[in-house]
Order: sequence, then structure tokens, then C-alpha cells
Amino acid sequence: MTRFVWFALLLLLGACTAWANGLPRASMAFVGDVMLADGPGRAMRRGVDPFADFAQILQKTDIRIANLECVVAAGGSPVAGKPWTFRASPRVLPVLKRHFDVMALANNHTLDYGPQAFVEMLGHLERGGLSYVGGGRNAAQAHSPLIIERNGLKIALLSYNEFFPRNFQAEANRPGVAWNEDAFVVHDIARARAQHGADLVIPFMHWGQEYTSLANERQRRLARLMIDAGADAVVGGHPHVTQDTETYAGKPIIYSLGNFVFDGFSEDAAKTGWLLTMELDKQGVSAWRTRVAHMNKSGIPHLDRKALGDCWKRGDALASTCPASGL
Repeated sequence: MTRFVWFALLLLLGACTAWANGLPRASMAFVGDVMLADGPGRAMRRGVDPFADFAQILQKTDIRIANLECVVAAGGSPVAGKPWTFRASPRVLPVLKRHFDVMALANNHTLDYGPQAFVEMLGHLERGGLSYVGGGRNAAQAHSPLIIERNGLKIALLSYNEFFPRNFQAEANRPGVAWNEDAFVVHDIARARAQHGADLVIPFMHWGQEYTSLANERQRRLARLMIDAGADAVVGGHPHVTQDTETYAGKPIIYSLGNFVFDGFSEDAAKTGWLLTMELDKQGVSAWRTRVAHMNKSGIPHLDRKALGDCWKRGDALASTCPASGL
């Protein structure tokens, strides 16, 4: 019997046991950079749903989160001196709502059209029934955990950016994103448990060096610091390519999911991303796996049904390869 069959049987046995015992369990899906201007925006105006090839996978998970790598607004002006600025039409929001529950806003593009457009986007998200994390009308809101309760589990999501421009940072009376300062992150993780009663805490990071397939020492040090502070897993993005994964203190670290909906790249690595799914229980992450996405020239992803993803279950020191079907 192959390792993957054993992996699938163990997951099924664990799920059945948990269900029979009434134990709280939930599943999550993460995708990396979602940029809905330019090529993807033009495709959506033609009626293309950029997430259609992954809809079935996303529908089967309890919580779906994407890094929104653009501002969604009608107003504002491009930030002066920034080489790439991305603004998507509010018409994309029903499509996002169809497939996702949460938008992570802590990145280097959500204020591309200034604070006015950013605040406009917050209103659109709120009225459209989409939660968000890592951004807000002030620093307190940007650093507040998003608490989601599913199937008896209370999960706290946090999100931070550490890629310039620094003036995208939220302040006491200024809208913006949560900027990563190690001491604040440790404090926020502790607060999510102590004040909000979270069973699990998962930070979604915007970090790392672009176009590098291995996480750097800064990422590794910070990921381990967050787990030592009480995080149950760490997920990241920004480098535009997928990066390595790690297990630290029994907790998973997925350093970069790469791009998911994004055009303008010629390198195959930048046109390849991951959809990450996780199984959660009171002890943390019990299993995770990735599925491989390839973007076409318009930046629309398609599931590679022949590619080997990565699989991991609690107790594994390292992830192993697994087929595109499964979890």
C-alpha cells in the first residue's frame, strides 16, 4: 500500500473518530497573491470567474482566505513614485464572496491608490459580507485578530506586512495595514488567546525576498518566534513564487504560497502557485496539503491535475509528495 493511501486512510479514520466523539474539527483553504486588476480584471469583465477551476475544492472547506493584492475601489489616485499600482473594480466583489470568506489586506498594494480608496474598499468588503484581516481604519483595527468560529473551534487569524512602502502602515488615527514588528506580533498572538479565547492562532504573513524559492533567515526566525509565542501554524506569501515548508515544534510553516491570480510574469515559477488546505482540531493543524495552480497569460489559474502536491500530517517531520487528488 502506498504512502498516500495510508495518508488518506489515516485522515479518514481520524475524521470518523472525531465525528463519532463529537470533537471539534474544521478545514481551511489559503491562496496567495490575488491581483484582480489588469489581465485578470479584463478577463472578469468578459465574464471569466478566475477561481472556477478551484471552486469545488474551496466549497468543501469551512474557511477560505486569500491575500488580496490590490485595492478594490472606484476612487483614489495612484501613489506617486510606485512602479506598480493595482486597483480593481468593486464589481469583482460578488465573485470573491462566492469563493472566499476572508481577505488578507496586509501587503504592499492595498494602499496603491491612497488611504481614501483603501477606506472605500473596507466599506465595500463590509457591505458585501466579506471579512478582512491585517488592515483597518486605524492601527487597533489592523492588529485585531479576526475570530472565526466553525464546528466548535474558535480560530484567530492575524496578518502582517513587512514589505515597503512603510507609509502603508496603519497608525492610531490613520488607515492602513498591520506592519510587522516582532514585539507587536508576539503581543497580538497572546492577546488572541487571552482576550478572545481563541483555540488556534494562525498568522498570514507578507514577507520574504521576491523570486527566491527558499525562505530567508529573517522568515525562519520570525516564524519560529510566532510559534514559540503560541501560533499553531504560519502561512506566507509575497515572493511571487512558492517556497519551502518546515515543521517546527510540531507546527507547520508554509513560507510562500506564490501567486494565485496574477498576470505580467514570464517566468514559469511566478506563474505557478499553491492552494493550501488544512485540517484543524483543538490541538492545532492535524494535516495539510497543497494543490498546484498554473496561471495563463491573463493571470487566471488552472488546477494541474497531474502535478504532485505536498502532504503532511501531525507527527511528520517533513512533508512528502502526494497526488493532486485527495484531502
